[in-house]
Amino acid sequence: MNINKLTVATRIPIGCTKYFSSIAQTELPASFVSEDEEYKSVSRDKSGLRQQHKNVLLETTPYNEAHSWIHLTEKYQRSLYGRYGGKSNVNPQICFGTITDRSETQKRQSITQPETVQQLLEKLRVSKAEKQAAIQERENGIQKKLEKLEQWKADLNAKVEKRRADAAAAIERKERLIEEVRRHFGFKVDARDERFKEMLEQKEKEDKRKQKEAKRKVKEDKMMAKLVKQSS
Repeated sequence: MNINKLTVATRIPIGCTKYFSSIAQTELPASFVSEDEEYKSVSRDKSGLRQQHKNVLLETTPYNEAHSWIHLTEKYQRSLYGRYGGKSNVNPQICFGTITDRSETQKRQSITQPETVQQLLEKLRVSKAEKQAAIQERENGIQKKLEKLEQWKADLNAKVEKRRADAAAAIERKERLIEEVRRHFGFKVDARDERFKEMLEQKEKEDKRKQKEAKRKVKEDKMMAKLVKQSS
C-alpha cells in the first residue's frame, strides 16, 4: 500500500494513520491523487538577480512604472528612450525640450559658440587647404634641392680640392722662399736667426706683391676680353 499517496489524498498526517485503521486499509485509486501536491512547481531561476536586472539583461525596460523620483526626471527618461526606443513607452518629444529650453540653449551657444556650423566647416576647410599647400610647397622645395644635390656635391668637391691645392701651394711657396733666403746668405742659416726672419719677411712681402700683380693682370685681361666681345 502506498502510504504517501494515501496521506496526500486524505490530508491526514502519517503520524495519525494509526487512529484511522479502517481508512488506511482501503487504498484510493491513482486518479484521486493530486498531481499538483505531489509535484510542486520548483523555481529554476538560479541567477539570484532582481527582476529589473533581468529586464536590463534581456534588453527591456527595467521598470514598468516609476519606483523613484529619479525615474520621473527628464534625464532618466531621455536615456531610457535613447536605449530602448519605442519599447520604453516614453514620449520622444521629451528629448527635444520645450521652446524655452531651446531658446536658452541657443542664447548660451551664441555666447560660447558664436560661429555657425557652416562657418566652422569653412574654417576647417581653409585650414586644411593651407596645411596641404604648406606640405606641397615643402615637398617641391625638397625635390628642387634633390635635383641640385649632384651639383652641390661637385661644387663641394671642387672647393675641397681648391683648398688642398692652395694649402699645398702655400707650403711649396714657403719652402721656396726659405731656400731663396738661404741662397742669399750663401750658407745654411738657422730659421730662428733674426737675420733669417727679416729676410724671409721681406721675401714674403715681395711674393705677395707679385701675386697681387698677377691677379690684377688676370682681371684686366678678362675685362678687356669682355669689352672686345661686346664691341664685336
